[in-house]
Amino acid sequence: MINAYEYFKHHPKFNKLVGNDFLFVEYKCPLNIEEYQLWIENHLITYVISGKKDWISAKETHQLKAGDTLFVRKGVYTTRQYLESDYCVMLFFINDNFIKRFINDNPTFKRELNHKKEHNQIFDITTNEVFKTLIESIFQYLNQGVEIPRELVEIKFKELLFNIVLDSNNKELLFFFNSIAQNTKANIENIMMENFQYDLKIADFAKLCGKSLSSFKREFKACFNTTPSRWIINKRLEHSKMLLLGTDLNISQIGYECGFKNNSHFIQAFKKKSRVTPNRFRILKKEE
Repeated sequence: MINAYEYFKHHPKFNKLVGNDFLFVEYKCPLNIEEYQLWIENHLITYVISGKKDWISAKETHQLKAGDTLFVRKGVYTTRQYLESDYCVMLFFINDNFIKRFINDNPTFKRELNHKKEHNQIFDITTNEVFKTLIESIFQYLNQGVEIPRELVEIKFKELLFNIVLDSNNKELLFFFNSIAQNTKANIENIMMENFQYDLKIADFAKLCGKSLSSFKREFKACFNTTPSRWIINKRLEHSKMLLLGTDLNISQIGYECGFKNNSHFIQAFKKKSRVTPNRFRILKKEE
């Protein structure tokens, strides 16, 4: 599964502006790619110039058309493109550090949080003509063909965030920004709960949490009293039991949905944990 942030940052063919905590990219998606799964280690603001595409998370689907804007939290997603027209977007990647600085440097945007609240994975962003003018100015910088000072790029990025959070329609996104700035404990737990069923390496989970591999393992152990690998297997097996009892999916489909690379690995892990095969577990529970 491709890490979209790393792909765009390092691929030479894309028109982009790169900073330490942010990345602007102009992207035209080939018409032959209809559905694709990817993950991003940094948050993403995507503004559609032309075409249509669906962004699909575990809980919801957002359909985008020209002029639409989304904020997509770091994590795993599927995208589905409509092949009748070219899909062209401006992509704005930002990490937690940039958002923290933005909120802390602008105290008027600080908000009291309900720490039990779960945040969306994807936020629809309400925009205005000023926002679109700002996008056009960034687009012009991208196409000048000369290196743009990073300080100027950062100013443009901050202006973009100002425009978004000043609109009361985007208040839920502002609350999410505050949750990052206040560095709530739930960061690791939320990211793991949202992405455990995907085929990511432990190092990838560390990137999603914004930590080095060693600090991620250390903090994970302190939080869950087990290793990331054991936790992921157990969480996938718990999820598989829900699917066995609550859906008509076959065993192979359930294993795939829970993140197991192949059916035999799923059956073996399930039997080791539950002393019965997934199919036998389903039968026994239906007989109770």
